[in-house]
Amino acid sequence: MRFDLSHLGSWADLPAFSTDISGFEAALTAETRPWLPAPDRVFAALEACPPERTKVVILGQDPYPTPGHAHGLAFSAEPHVHPLPRSLANIYKEMQADLGTCPPSADLRFWAAQGVLLLNAVLTVPAGVANGHAKLGWQRLTGQVLDRLANDAMPRVYMLWGKPAQKAARAIPAMGNLKLEAPHPSPLSAHRGFFGSRPFSRANNWLQEQGMTPINWTDPGPI
Repeated sequence: MRFDLSHLGSWADLPAFSTDISGFEAALTAETRPWLPAPDRVFAALEACPPERTKVVILGQDPYPTPGHAHGLAFSAEPHVHPLPRSLANIYKEMQADLGTCPPSADLRFWAAQGVLLLNAVLTVPAGVANGHAKLGWQRLTGQVLDRLANDAMPRVYMLWGKPAQKAARAIPAMGNLKLEAPHPSPLSAHRGFFGSRPFSRANNWLQEQGMTPINWTDPGPI
């Protein structure tokens, strides 16, 4: 298999897209298990949110391993998915407490359209095996994405939920950015401080202080 890299925009010059991509393609071609998301959705988060439009970064771990759920954006799922994936259900529970409402479905592509980069550290997963591709090497690419963002002057919000996300973004300078750290929203850890962290209103307040348009977190209608 070969990935179509023609829609990556200015992400396309990241070193991994020249040095590592053939290794990813070979590993996934050799994978005997079905894997997710579909090949044309693996880089969907980057395609939807070029660096020059990225205002908020939300880091996930790897795609949902349930067939029919993952579509390339961290924490997001296809709109028909119900009940919601458990981490997303907790995100919406916190949003309801923070903003008084939440989106009507699991589909967060309308966040990406506004400059929210929903980036998983690992971009593929075998069906039914969470973290099954954690050693495939995707972190080299996603680390370069974060490095690119860290090395320009644009102020951004980083929502870092859980220790892996916080570790991955440790090189992001606190000066000039807003780093919102909290436990992961999974059912195992959300009660340890994710609930009550109010990331959505805090992000919007900060964006407005920088003279930037806040994110419409809740309504996937006209943006």
